[in-house]
Amino acid sequence: MPAVTLDQTSQGQDRLTTWRGPLRTYAREKATGKVSQRYQQWLTVNQQLKRHILHELKRRGPLPARVFENKTEAGAGWYSSGWTSGRDVSQMLDYLWTTGKIMVAGRSGIQKLWDLSERCLPEWTPREKLSEKEVVRRATQKALRALGVGTPQHITQHFTRKRYPHLKETLHALLAEGLIEKVRVEDDKADWFIHTADVPLLDRIEADDFAFERTTLLSPFDNLICDRARTAKLFNFDFKVEIYTPQHKRKYGYYVLPILHGDRLIGRIDPKMDREHGRLHIHAVHAEHNAPMTRATARAIRTAIEELATFLGATEIHYTHLVPSSWQRELK
Repeated sequence: MPAVTLDQTSQGQDRLTTWRGPLRTYAREKATGKVSQRYQQWLTVNQQLKRHILHELKRRGPLPARVFENKTEAGAGWYSSGWTSGRDVSQMLDYLWTTGKIMVAGRSGIQKLWDLSERCLPEWTPREKLSEKEVVRRATQKALRALGVGTPQHITQHFTRKRYPHLKETLHALLAEGLIEKVRVEDDKADWFIHTADVPLLDRIEADDFAFERTTLLSPFDNLICDRARTAKLFNFDFKVEIYTPQHKRKYGYYVLPILHGDRLIGRIDPKMDREHGRLHIHAVHAEHNAPMTRATARAIRTAIEELATFLGATEIHYTHLVPSSWQRELK
């Protein structure tokens, strides 16, 4: 992993360690680009559908999507080249959800039950309307706290993705206020930042006073690995979702889960749940070239897989022979 240094210009000293490891409304309504412009046009001409959904929820909610009439203006239905074409009610529910006006209040079977946010949220929920500047200010700090360290590009790809106007000015302001600091990442010329609240973690890591002991399996869409280039840079872990890759071209499997062991990504598993028989199949376990090939590591991986099985309701786990030899004794 690359080394991270607290920048002398922001702290006045040089410490070296190893790095281990109301906003939604603004994001949707400020979207740009051709698709977003067409989306905004669709919203403009379909206010009747919007009013209908909100009226029914206020009068009868919580409700499933199927009860709403499609009150779309003639010739103004939603069109896409994918799966959402013609699904105007679903599109409007998604808009109202992402802009914070409605929420999922429960479920009826597999159907979501929608209701007005004001009836779902507790009284203490903040309801002030934020300016664009304040949204970016808060979102930048939230993204940076989640990332640990990050560049402006990483921040842009996190939380309110691609919705950070004037991010450069915001970063300068946060630096001046002492809320963030610059760091230098080994062999990288980009500007990296850390939130001031996380600076003590650098000291603890440097003093070997910070333990990363948990072993867990990550979703293919986990925020830790969703930025593939950043994951490769910080963890030397090349990850690709192969769900839409033809089977004969897949390298690791259909729905592969990376293995996070402490502060390292050490491998991945290829699981499949057989719900009819209550059996979790582990088609393969792959180890990274630098993974610790110890029995203790294998036991930790086994525990993580057992936790997955429990979550899925499996009563049995079945491993194939595609397991690293050093881990086979525990993973069988």
